[in-house]
Amino acid sequence: MLELSLYPELIEAGCDEAGRGCLAGPVFAAAVILPKDFENELLTDSKQLTEKQRYALRPIIEEKALAWAVGIVDNNEIDKINILNASFLAMHRAVDQLTVRPQHLLIDGNRFKPYEGIKHTCVVKGDGKYLPIAAASILAKTYRDDFMDKIGEEHPQYLWKQNKGYPTKAHRQAIEQYGATSYHRMSFNLLDKQLTLDF
Repeated sequence: MLELSLYPELIEAGCDEAGRGCLAGPVFAAAVILPKDFENELLTDSKQLTEKQRYALRPIIEEKALAWAVGIVDNNEIDKINILNASFLAMHRAVDQLTVRPQHLLIDGNRFKPYEGIKHTCVVKGDGKYLPIAAASILAKTYRDDFMDKIGEEHPQYLWKQNKGYPTKAHRQAIEQYGATSYHRMSFNLLDKQLTLDF
């Protein structure tokens, strides 16, 4: 059973990101503040849920949350500041947009760049331990999937509707065959080590 909060006396936002390991597209992050009486038996780490379950939970989270927001850092920014910093920035952008100011942040993972004026706690595998992080993981994942589906229509040969930009064999083969798009992260190893590509 997931916990609702680490510090029940504080207004707490859960934060998580999606798309860190992808070769293409932005990294998305979400921040979610749930009410103290929130309950949902299905809500857990988005990776443990089916796509259908994630999309069924999204409107429930959005309706019940005291506040929620999504932050985005695109592939060009990722190339400039690296994916770790981009993940932190996406979370900061999500927190920036919250209509309720949290007093504490629950961060999925083991590292975070402090957000000015708000204390935080990093929780490894936090999306499987705390409901606000699980909720954030679902929003980040579904909104990113929507974005990848949309740009996948522009570039159908990369199969982004299926792989969402992750480094599948078919995705790497498409990069080898067609080259990189404006959505690809040029600082990433786009091809398998034994293949080379001149950009």
